[in-house]
Order: sequence, then structure tokens, then C-alpha cells
Amino acid sequence: MTRDVAIAGAGPVGATLALFVADADLDLAIVDARHEGDAGRDRALALSHGARLIFERLRLWTALCAQAGAVTPIAQIDISQARGFGGVRLDAAEQAVPALGYVVSYRALQRVLDEALARAGVVVAFGTRVRGVAASTDAATFELENAPPLRARLGVVADGAGTPIASIARQRHDYRQCAVVGEVWLDHPHGGVAYERFTADGPVALLPERDHYALVWTCAPDEASRLLQLPDDAFLGELSAHFGARVRRFVRVAERRAFPLALDVARNPTQPHLAVVGNAAQALHPIAGQGFNLGLRDAYDLARTILDTPRAQLGEPAMLARYRQRRTLDRRAGIAFTHGLVQLFGNDLPWLRVPRGLGMVALDTLPFAKRAFSRAMLYGLR
Repeated sequence: MTRDVAIAGAGPVGATLALFVADADLDLAIVDARHEGDAGRDRALALSHGARLIFERLRLWTALCAQAGAVTPIAQIDISQARGFGGVRLDAAEQAVPALGYVVSYRALQRVLDEALARAGVVVAFGTRVRGVAASTDAATFELENAPPLRARLGVVADGAGTPIASIARQRHDYRQCAVVGEVWLDHPHGGVAYERFTADGPVALLPERDHYALVWTCAPDEASRLLQLPDDAFLGELSAHFGARVRRFVRVAERRAFPLALDVARNPTQPHLAVVGNAAQALHPIAGQGFNLGLRDAYDLARTILDTPRAQLGEPAMLARYRQRRTLDRRAGIAFTHGLVQLFGNDLPWLRVPRGLGMVALDTLPFAKRAFSRAMLYGLR
């Protein structure tokens, strides 16, 4: 039996795709390795205004906001560099949007998506892991653990780096850095202000979440290990000294952990009858919070392409070419923007501080430049 569309992964990207095509007259299958009801460890997701619009189209935004503490608006973003002048302050009111972005609980979002899939009648085969994917001239085949193979006119891999795909070449760049993440509290309200500070060791970000900040501190692997072993008071002291005068009076830290950082990109996100989306297509550095939003736009554009395509032509070269055409500019720009920021602001050469500072001053004072930069953050770089 050959299904019309099969999706590996019912996380936020895969579920978003499935919900957009759920009402179409398609034979849809979706498998997920996690157990039903298990959203895994909670973490903070940075959602752009454009991501909100995607969830509004699915009529899920109100349900997500109704969950206590699930959504924290970002009213302003403060961008600066350590040991150098210049800075940028982005404001939602200046851009005439309710917020520049949102910090969302991964667990709450997954719960809302799971409930929406159930309401739409989309059956998810939970506890089903994909061992491998094979693309051929007539179908994609998912090899499953403890289940028969799943064939589809269009197979979509949306489970991050979970599924090996031998036919898709990948490009990987190891940043030789780790992100130390956790939750930190101030002795005063955060006011919805997010901070991105570029230091010699890498960017440090504070994202407002409920009554605290979600912290992302980029540093070398050995430094990450040292920071994780520090007592709470010592950690907060080093964070305050590292972040500088823009944020003061840290009083509490919790949930510290670290993970390595790399750029991992599929050179071609499609093969015959197969597409990869989200982190399976591009896993980015967390700087500027672009990766998750780029994955949601993958799902949205692929859904548009599926709905515009007759059933018999799903997965055919012409259909996949239309999808790539929709995604190429946004995808390449997002990858280049993120990687470029890491390269530009991860270098502490003294002669670079002045042009970086001048660039931030220009961005902060020239209305057209700030508007263009803000729109890229809100909607993507296409």
C-alpha cells in the first residue's frame, strides 16, 4: 500500500505540516518515536511574529496563549557587543506589531499540537521509530522499527537529526562551542526585554520567559564544563561580569545544562519523492533565534505546495522543484545570516570592534535600516 503523504516526526514542524494538509483529500500517515503524551524535556522556544501568524492560520494561537505561562511576549530586543561601542534597540511599537517575538514553552506547544491533530482525526503512530529512508523513482519508503515499511508518494522527514538518510548529502561545520542554557532570575521584573550580547567567547542571550529569563551562554566546551560545576552564586557572579552593565542583579539560577553547537545543513533538502524540513534540513546556531522559525516556514511552504499539487503528482520532480523555489532564498539567507553573525561577532580582533560598533550605530539610527532588519527578524529573510 502506498500512502499519499507520510511524515516522520510529529514534533512542532511535522505536526504543523500535518495540520495544514489534514483537511485535504489525502491519505496521510504520521509516525513519531516518542510515546503518546510525552513531549520530552521542556525548553524555551523563540518564536517570531511570522511564526505566530502560522499558528493563527491553524487557529492554535489562542489555545496556546490560554495555557498559563506558555507564551511570553518580547516587547524589545537590546543588542550590544562587549568591549566595544554601539548597540541596537528594537521596539515592537516602532514596528506596529504586538510583539517582536515570543518565548514559548516547547511542552505547551507540543501539547496544543497533539490535541489539534487528534481533533483533526490525524492518527499518529506513536512509539514508532524510523530506522532509515529510501527514495526511489515512484515512492519514498520509511523502514520502521517493529512495524512494516511505510511507502508514500511523498515522504517528509521532520524529526530533526533522528533519521539517517544516506541519499542526502550534508554539510557540517563544528563551531567548537557549547551553549550553556538555564533559567535565571533578576531581583526586578524583566519587562519583556530580550538581550543579545556579543562577546569574545560567543553570544549570550537572555529571553524573557514567565517571571525569569531563559539563558543561552555560548562558550568553549571546557569553559561550559567549568560553568556547570560552579555553585549557583559563583555562576551568577560570572554571568553578571560576562554580560556587563546592561543587565544587573541576578539572584537565582536553575536547570543548567549544555549542548554542543554546529551548523548541519542538507545540501539538497529534496530527493525523488522525499523532502526534509526543520532541523532535518538545517540545524543552526541558536544566535538570533532563526532555526525553529525557519523550520516552521519549511512546513508552511511545503503544505502550500502539497495542496497545489494533484495527488498523482505528489513527490514528482516538478512538485519538488516548486517547493525548492519557494524555500531557496529564505533558507539560504537564514543560514548565511546566522553563520555570518557567529563569524562576525565571535572574533575579538580589536580592529573589528570599530566597524562592528559603527554598523550597530547605523542600524539603530537609520529608520530604513532598522525597519529592514526588524522585518527580517519578524518574517524571515526573503
